[in-house]
Amino acid sequence: MNPATREKLMGVSVATLCSALFKRGLRNQTVQDVRPVQPKGRNMVGPAFTLRYMPAREDRNAMNVFRNPKHPQRLAIETCPEGSVLVMDSRKDPRAASAGDILITRLMMRGGAGVVTDGGFRDAMTIGGLDIPAYHNRPSSPTNLTLHEAIDINVPIGCGDVAVFPGDIMVGDDDSVIVIPAEIADEIADEAVEMTAYEDFVTERVKQGHTIIGLYPATDESNLTLFAEWRKVNGR
Repeated sequence: MNPATREKLMGVSVATLCSALFKRGLRNQTVQDVRPVQPKGRNMVGPAFTLRYMPAREDRNAMNVFRNPKHPQRLAIETCPEGSVLVMDSRKDPRAASAGDILITRLMMRGGAGVVTDGGFRDAMTIGGLDIPAYHNRPSSPTNLTLHEAIDINVPIGCGDVAVFPGDIMVGDDDSVIVIPAEIADEIADEAVEMTAYEDFVTERVKQGHTIIGLYPATDESNLTLFAEWRKVNGR
C-alpha cells in the first residue's frame, strides 16, 4: 500500500469516504452491522487479507482440528502480512465467535493493522483493551467450531453485505468500516483529504452562527474565497 495514501486515510472519516465513493457510483461499500469492539480514537487503515467461514458440519469440526498447524483460522493469523487488516466472512452470524483474545493478540504482535468480522468475538472486552483496532457485530462466547468452519484464506469474500477482495483498502473509524477498491484508493484518499478540509471549514463557520445555505454545498462563490484564506491561515 502507498504509504502516502495510508497517511491520508488515517485522517479522514468513513462518512467522508462514503461520499467520495458515492460520487463514483459505489453505494454499498460500508460494512453493515459492524462496530468497534472499543473505540480507539484513531483510524484503522490497511489492505484486506481475508478469511472465509462456511457453515460447520459436526463430523468436521471437533475441537481437535485446532491441532492441525494448517487450520485456516490459525494459518490466517500466522500469515496475515504486517500492516494488513484481517477481514473475516462469518456469514453475518455472531452466535459463534470468529476468534478470541489470544489469536487477536498474536495478530497484533505480528503487526496486523486491524481485524474485522461480521460475526462476533469471544473475550471481547479483552480484545477491546488491546491496541489493535477490532470491529465486530457483538460479543460471542461459543467457539467458532459450534457454527463456523474456517475454509479458505485470502479469497474474495462477503463481509457485512460488502464484497471484499484481497488487497482492497479497509478503513475503520470509531463509527464503522468501509471497503475501498484497491485500484482507486489513491484518488479516493486525495479527494477525501480535500473534502475533510472543506468540512472542517464549514463546521467552524456554522459554529460561528453562519447559515449552511450557500456554504454546504458551496453554491456561494464567496465561501470558496473565504475557504482559500482559511486554508492559508490553518496550513490546510
